[in-house]
Amino acid sequence: MKLLLVEDNTLLVEQLLKQLKHAGYVTDTTDKISEADYLIKETDYDCVILDIGLPDGNGLELLERWREQGLNTPVIMLTARSQWHEKVEGFNSGADDYLGKPFHTQELLVRVQALIQRAHGKANFPNKQLAYAGVELDESQQTVIIADKTFELTAMEFRLLKIFIMSPKKLLSKAQLTDKLYQFDDEKESNVVEVYVTHLRKKLGKSAIETRRGQGYIFHGAAQ
Repeated sequence: MKLLLVEDNTLLVEQLLKQLKHAGYVTDTTDKISEADYLIKETDYDCVILDIGLPDGNGLELLERWREQGLNTPVIMLTARSQWHEKVEGFNSGADDYLGKPFHTQELLVRVQALIQRAHGKANFPNKQLAYAGVELDESQQTVIIADKTFELTAMEFRLLKIFIMSPKKLLSKAQLTDKLYQFDDEKESNVVEVYVTHLRKKLGKSAIETRRGQGYIFHGAAQ
């Protein structure tokens, strides 16, 4: 899953990046509205974490413009302003959630996960792991459970499997998957998807991930 963090507090950004990476997210960052506007048009993000007060403008105005342009990516607003009428203004601008500063990072992670799951048509049931067709992903431990057997996942395997479970039975191109696995300005390895699909098949079974030659991959879940 890939996030865009638009925040100008460098200490907060550093803290959040560590926690988001540990949770399996790939996160692009910027402290400028102009750059955020560019990145949102170039990348398919699963969620945006957007500060209201930015050096070159107001995050609410940026969000309003995005919504007017038809962008439906979930957006969580961050702000030091937390009075009720300011929250109403945020929601009226198109925000999906609103978090006042200071906040606990774990609360932000829970809110991000809930928004992403709802955007993918999955209810955020309490104390339930993300699962599909016999494949259960334990996000806290970054492991996968199949037929009562638990397999550890590398960071890249975890990210890729989470993408597949969130979009089962959908054809995902190599370009789409690669984009989700790397930050915007990272040097991308050309065969990274093929390599980690092979690794996942060894744990999930060969039929779990179908290859459509020249098109991409489809996640089917564990063999029944």
